[in-house]
Amino acid sequence: MREDPIRTVRDTQPPASPGNGAGTEPIDYFFSSHPLRGLASRISLRVRRHIFDYFMDVMAPARSDLVLDVGVTADRCLEESNFFERLYPFKDRLVVTGIEDASFLEDEYRGVRFIRTGRDGLPFVDGAFDVVFCSAVIEHVGDRMAQERFVRELLRVGRKFFLTTPNRMYPVEFHTFLPFLHWLPRPVHQAFLRAMGLKFWARTENLNLLCEKDLVRLFPRDCQLSIYKPRLLGMPSNLVAHGKRAA
Repeated sequence: MREDPIRTVRDTQPPASPGNGAGTEPIDYFFSSHPLRGLASRISLRVRRHIFDYFMDVMAPARSDLVLDVGVTADRCLEESNFFERLYPFKDRLVVTGIEDASFLEDEYRGVRFIRTGRDGLPFVDGAFDVVFCSAVIEHVGDRMAQERFVRELLRVGRKFFLTTPNRMYPVEFHTFLPFLHWLPRPVHQAFLRAMGLKFWARTENLNLLCEKDLVRLFPRDCQLSIYKPRLLGMPSNLVAHGKRAA
């Protein structure tokens, strides 16, 4: 069994500061005050349950595998928040990490271990985990260079990876509930968002959507990569990238 990485990183958690998302309030990426948020959350939970079933099928984690979930949230209201922790059966082999304080997950799901991280990489040794899971995070880490660095970190710490993100080519943008505008070039899309008072989502570090081609380009060519596209109303709503890192 692989050495437990928690013993080497427990003291590396970043101090609370506004710059690393370490406050007690969750970052509201999903427009929780929008009147359609409740309906969207129920739909999102159904899609994420389907994605979880796909994860268990293609990743086939063993009881002994050490699994890392990157990007847990402090939100405790939305139905789809931290769905992986709720569903994953081997909680004593699950380590979860995020820039927000989600330490309550250790109390809510016995066996789960939470590690607070900053935005500058993961404080784990190379190959610490058998599987790295990451859902709907990469669109919130910054520009394409930041996204590529993020992917490299996932591949560095895990032998296998499973990453999901909303599909930019879906007609409705899931964070703002606006149709089609996100198909415009990013600067134009952001200008419209600012004009509509949606300044949070107009910043690249908060929302930078990917299409399939963009997602594939983030991965090194020598890794084993597969793309799966779950559908909603007959159209690919999400992109799932999974596989193994290069030897």
